[in-house]
Amino acid sequence: MTQPTQPPRPTQPTPPPQRTQARPLRIAVVGGGPGGLYAAALLRRLTPRPEVTVWERNAPDDTFGFGVVLSDETLGGIEHADPAVYAALREDFVRWDDIDVVHRGRTLTSGGHGFAALGRRRLLRILHERCHALGVRLHFRTQAPPAAELARSYDLVIAADGVHSATRQARADVFGTRLTTHRCRYIWLSADFAFDAFRFEVAETEHGVLQLHGYPYAPDASTVIVEAREEVWRRTGLDRLDERESTRRCAELFADALGGRPLRGNRSLWTAFRTVVNERWWHGNTVLLGDAAHTAHFSIGSGTKLAMEDAVALANHLANHLAGHLADHRQERSSVSEALAAYEAERRPAVESTQRAARASLEWFENLALYVDQPPRRFAFNLLTRSRRVTHDNLRLRDAAFVTAVEREAELPPDTPPMFTPFRLRGLTLRNRVVVSPMDMYSAQDGTPGDFHLVHLGARALGGAGLVMTEMVCVSPEGRITPGCTGLYADAHDTAWRRVVEFAHEASPGTALGVQLGHSGRKGSTRLMWEGMDDPLPGGNWPLAAPSPLPYRPGVSQVPQALDTAGLAAVREQFVAAARRAARAGFDLLELHCAHGYLLSSFLSPLTNHRTDAYGGTLAARLRYPLEVFDAVREVWPADSPMTVRISATDWAEGGTTADDAVAVAAAFAAHGADAVDVSTGQVVPDERPDFGRSYQTPYADRIRNELGVPVIAVGAISSWDDVNSLLLAGRVDLCALGRPHLYDPHWTLHAAAEQGYTGPGAPWPLPYRAGSRRPPTGRADG
Repeated sequence: MTQPTQPPRPTQPTPPPQRTQARPLRIAVVGGGPGGLYAAALLRRLTPRPEVTVWERNAPDDTFGFGVVLSDETLGGIEHADPAVYAALREDFVRWDDIDVVHRGRTLTSGGHGFAALGRRRLLRILHERCHALGVRLHFRTQAPPAAELARSYDLVIAADGVHSATRQARADVFGTRLTTHRCRYIWLSADFAFDAFRFEVAETEHGVLQLHGYPYAPDASTVIVEAREEVWRRTGLDRLDERESTRRCAELFADALGGRPLRGNRSLWTAFRTVVNERWWHGNTVLLGDAAHTAHFSIGSGTKLAMEDAVALANHLANHLAGHLADHRQERSSVSEALAAYEAERRPAVESTQRAARASLEWFENLALYVDQPPRRFAFNLLTRSRRVTHDNLRLRDAAFVTAVEREAELPPDTPPMFTPFRLRGLTLRNRVVVSPMDMYSAQDGTPGDFHLVHLGARALGGAGLVMTEMVCVSPEGRITPGCTGLYADAHDTAWRRVVEFAHEASPGTALGVQLGHSGRKGSTRLMWEGMDDPLPGGNWPLAAPSPLPYRPGVSQVPQALDTAGLAAVREQFVAAARRAARAGFDLLELHCAHGYLLSSFLSPLTNHRTDAYGGTLAARLRYPLEVFDAVREVWPADSPMTVRISATDWAEGGTTADDAVAVAAAFAAHGADAVDVSTGQVVPDERPDFGRSYQTPYADRIRNELGVPVIAVGAISSWDDVNSLLLAGRVDLCALGRPHLYDPHWTLHAAAEQGYTGPGAPWPLPYRAGSRRPPTGRADG
């Protein structure tokens, strides 16, 4: 499925002057799929009449799959780069606007999406004809010489040789290739009729769920993809069937969707999707294009779409860089390198964004079984917003009636965005779903919060969030991260925190204040963040404690002492004492910090816990001490007040905590009485490799919520109220914690209400601020 994207519109190249040197630029293209062919045609058209040769090992009409879906943005780029190709494509497009989601026999339709598709063979014929017309040399049924050999005799080698690229494999070390094979098996098939819309349908069997992705690509034909998790595929017996029997069995499983009609294959084999990522797309005068460079799961867009966008960008950059270097072959070689660098710089951000969205979509379908019990409209909304590119507000623009029906099914009060509905945790009812995330301010004196904290937290309390969290409050002087960290280990701390809590409660009635208790562990005794994050203090360091004597940054950080039995007991009692002080200060909620590589987190991760006693080894043993601390704190924390726990759901590092581990950790804390799990990730080891992106941590919270039924707080690059509404209405999370947006705008929640025209009880403006509850008028824009 193609979801709308906004790739950078290619710049029209400057028409090059006539080439004067005797030998033309020589370009070799390895692979005659749509990306390679289109690149060849564009380069022949836009650059100074080069010699372009394409090698394709298969026959001209040999192809896998059936239809190709292209977005309006991609088509716009094609029209801009080569109107002749666009005109030919337009004659064969099948267009439609609707998506049908079939949930337990009920079809829910969402409109306004806008798709265009055509047959893959027809696309290839159009590109063959265009290449012939422009003078591109096409060699079919011919294996290309190795790219290294071509690179010696050609000025440019384009490796468009697909997901199993021999060019990439030969220099995987240079390109920095990473391959990830995923959990589902899928098969490409075709039906001899046209679906009315893009169709998603789920088959629930005794062996598990399978899903159908179907779309028309001709007036009398549709692509049908059937997908299932590996274990379901095997239990269903599909792993033992040949192509013919697999095709027949899939037609039986989805007989209702097909109206009893058969399916047909085309060398259709069950395969597992593989994500291809390369740290570099070019080397010397060789460049990877399309699936050779990157793949994105078919549920959000075809590899053909990305490859053709690659071709447009590559041709334009080469044309522009070569225009000024026609007479000097050495300059031309240099200009090719410059063009490849510029091409990658332009395309990489767009491709990485698409890959993040594709990964989110892929994982949603891998975990499809978690969602089938949702109410039908919520299920459909969840599916449509799975990639995080289509959102609540975006979907409303496309189909307002559909979104209204989803909200009605969810029993939202009229004119109430999802983020402004209440949520109950034990005896605490939050007036909305927005949380000000814990953010270290490093501005305390000897652990005591001062006027800065009163103003900082007070401003956020006045800003409308349902729950305002403190930074990590340390349970002992040795448990601080920096000398500027706050604490709850002295009487002066109680008094100072009570001042902050009372101000928030009095100035903004209905705002809840939460305290996060933690111990720095091996990440302590460091400088203030802006003086050198994680750098040891230049003097006055205090001893560190951890489960194992492993420094955070070997050779830089202090080596911590492994806690013995007495040390474990002492730290546990420090948490208990701090919890008692937090209760006296009047906090409404307590969160135990078991994330980000601090002390309790270090017990959970196998990368930081190398103990051989009862507190190390298996996950159950690594959980033992954090659970003992949780139980001890829960015992002294008021019975009617909620307790949450923050975890790192993945270490983003080889051999570290996994998503499966995170589910087990969350289940353990929930069994011990945690009212919600605050799901963060990483910061456990310094050599982590996070997969940053929009709402990138929310899938971990989603899985915990829907697999365990435990309330979750989601964090991680949730930056807009539209994101918050989307996550909540889809049923992926219960609360959303935002940090940086609240640093940028302390009144983020109230402004979100104003921007959505909401004036209800979920976001009351403080009386002194009520005059500012509407957006100020802007200047006239009527010309």
